[in-house]
Amino acid sequence: MAYIETITVPEKHIQNVFGQYDKNIKNIEKSYKVTIVLRNESLRIVGTEENVKRAASVIEQMIKLSDHGNVITEQEINYAVSLTKSKDKDVETISELDKDINIICHTINGKPVKAKTLGQKKYVEAIDNNMIVFGTGPAGTGKTYLAMAKAITAFKNNEVNRIILTRPAIEAGEKLGFLPGDLQSKVDPYLRPLYDALYEIMGAESFMKNMEKGLIEVAPLAYMRGRTLDNSYIVLDEAQNTTPAQMKMFLTRIGFGSKAIITGDLSQKDLSPNEKSGLEVALKVLNKIEDIAVINFTSEDVVRHPLVQKIVNAYEAYESRIKNNKHNESDKKR
Repeated sequence: MAYIETITVPEKHIQNVFGQYDKNIKNIEKSYKVTIVLRNESLRIVGTEENVKRAASVIEQMIKLSDHGNVITEQEINYAVSLTKSKDKDVETISELDKDINIICHTINGKPVKAKTLGQKKYVEAIDNNMIVFGTGPAGTGKTYLAMAKAITAFKNNEVNRIILTRPAIEAGEKLGFLPGDLQSKVDPYLRPLYDALYEIMGAESFMKNMEKGLIEVAPLAYMRGRTLDNSYIVLDEAQNTTPAQMKMFLTRIGFGSKAIITGDLSQKDLSPNEKSGLEVALKVLNKIEDIAVINFTSEDVVRHPLVQKIVNAYEAYESRIKNNKHNESDKKR
């Protein structure tokens, strides 16, 4: 016998919860194999008891998100569904993550910046509680953006005197010499994602004023050599493209009153095939040192378009098959 549960969806939230062409509700129906019917403000869910309760939980969370002024996205539906399927009974819901207490800062347009997944929340907490934090994982998980938000917040609260943002100037097999202009013109394209985040959170005018005063510095990693960085918030982005020597150089620049966030995706290395990644080596060498935290993001933490999550999963599956095939060939040779 089918189990039925009825919940009330206030009229002002119906369109947001259901989504364009009812795509949110269709997603929930497909995920839990339930039937959902709306009559006025009464929503009836029909299916097995366990699936109906899970679907009702997701819908109730979406109502809370809508009540907080959020526009419900496909990514939020997918993540809420994955949380209800988690074996961890104490896991937080997506509506709990949306609480105002989790707001890091606001963008120049007033949009709150906060952790949207449990992985992101652990990352933000690790940044609060450690001097050095490594954030690794696939594209779209908010590693760099959240690090920038924390850096700007600490700067505005006078917790640090300056912000230093850096990344290695190696990308997708391209060489700096082929790019037009002087050295700054050559490296600026590599630093553009950092500029974009600064403009969005701090505003172009405020950023330019602080940059002119030397309080905010955006520079390629090579510029860090020979310096000691005290009372600074330092973000090293695209760390998978550092060499072990560069990573050691960077980590030994950190002075008193400073905090460093190192982000990277080991699946997107642009180093030559025979060259080891400084990020990979650092994660092995520093994994037992106190005051250093490592947060590993997964495809579930992707907060870009849901298609990005599918792309990440597809590449992970492909790379896993290649790796297994190599192991099998190696075993046969033995």
